[in-house]
Amino acid sequence: MPASSNFQQAIREAQSSALVGPNVVNKALPYVGGGMVLTAAGVMGGLTLMASNPTLFMPLFWVALIGNFILFFVAQNVAMKGNNSTALPLLAAYSLLTGYTLSGIVALAIGTAGIGAIGTAALATGITFVIASFVGRRMSDSVGQSLSAVVGLGILGLLIAMVVQVVGSIFVPGFGGGGFELMIAGFGTVLFVGAAFVDFYTMPRTYNDEQDLAGALGMYLTYINLFIFILRLIIALNGGSRRD
Repeated sequence: MPASSNFQQAIREAQSSALVGPNVVNKALPYVGGGMVLTAAGVMGGLTLMASNPTLFMPLFWVALIGNFILFFVAQNVAMKGNNSTALPLLAAYSLLTGYTLSGIVALAIGTAGIGAIGTAALATGITFVIASFVGRRMSDSVGQSLSAVVGLGILGLLIAMVVQVVGSIFVPGFGGGGFELMIAGFGTVLFVGAAFVDFYTMPRTYNDEQDLAGALGMYLTYINLFIFILRLIIALNGGSRRD
């Protein structure tokens, strides 16, 4: 028994030594929650503008989309350096702009499946978050690394399928709708559920405790994408067409 106990203790110490940021998840979670709140505010702003001045909505949408793309890389670079005082307002602006760019698909989901679709997507995302928080932290290295590899390959496949969908719809009217959209939405949902579990495993092994905002950004993107693909799935199941 003593030998077995010592061996188990050695394994625990080896696993803990692989953690570069043992507290990074707990430090990042409040920022993820704050980002979600700001995203909801951005969605409400976009929906309000869409209803009051629809001609202004699309020009601002493209400005927000481009600005969001730039902000992501700037904020990620600053957060990786642990410069939280600069990264925090950048991430707040990024979350707001993300919400504005999501207002179109939220409006489509409401028009296709009703306001309940938003609640369903938010609830499913929240439940995934809670389960992933419990299970992801406790995954063994073999399971965590295998799941990380599968999710990485899956994201590559998803991106290829989405490019095919967009390019095909340009040359063939109606291409990418119906069953193809349902397949992408379903695959994306399953993929980002897996990514949610991976986040809780990889974050302490990727970011140190001073890079909590960088970790929060990665986790935030996972749950925003999960929310989007659940909405797309609901829309597809209700016979709606995807609108970017």
